[in-house]
Amino acid sequence: MHDHDTSERLASYADVLAGELPDSWTSFHLPADAKDDLAELANRIWDLDLVAASLAEHPLQQAAVLSRQDGAQLVLLDRHDERDGFLIAAVAPHALPDEAFRGVPEPNGIALADDPFLSAEQVTGDLLARYDSALAQVRHNALGGIQPSQPDRVVLTWQPDGSIATAPADDRASAVLMAHGFVQDPQSGIYRLSGDDTQAQARALREIGPRLDALGIGTALQHPAGRTAPTASASVPPVPAGPRTPATRSR
Repeated sequence: MHDHDTSERLASYADVLAGELPDSWTSFHLPADAKDDLAELANRIWDLDLVAASLAEHPLQQAAVLSRQDGAQLVLLDRHDERDGFLIAAVAPHALPDEAFRGVPEPNGIALADDPFLSAEQVTGDLLARYDSALAQVRHNALGGIQPSQPDRVVLTWQPDGSIATAPADDRASAVLMAHGFVQDPQSGIYRLSGDDTQAQARALREIGPRLDALGIGTALQHPAGRTAPTASASVPPVPAGPRTPATRSR
């Protein structure tokens, strides 16, 4: 068990470090009695090197978690090598399927000296750069052939089951999509519009085009990779004759 002074030192170090990292980060401390949270966190530490070796000998007894607004997380934990400072590692996103991590190198953690200001430079130039690259790869893998959208362009992709999927780049586009029947998948973050009623689907597509355009956001409608892209605009899609089952779509 860690005494009060040790916990305060870890939490204070994390607070300073979070304030020195680029973008906006916050930190919170997980004490020894948060056993379930610590166990869940330990399973998500994205490391097969220094931090993994430390955890194999010294199970997680406390930690400080640094969180960025986009969902990225780092974990700060004690060193057990009789040196001052801490270990820091990336935390894998929990909402993505295992397949998304296949082939992506782990952004292994690093050891930090007992100076959060110097450590912030080390984290930014080393761990954070590798973590952001790995995050981009797994998030792309999770899209499963869906092209990511841009802030000024929403890419809508027909799916084999007749639905339409997209990964909007900001909350403005997300709000428009949800207002017209798109539902977000909590596992991948992808927004889908059911194809069970193709007339309703076509109507939704016609309506979101002008609303997105008013926000300065264009639209594009395409098939998944390997299929021929349709020529219709997302804002004026072809209107089917009537409802039918998703399995009958030939796109």
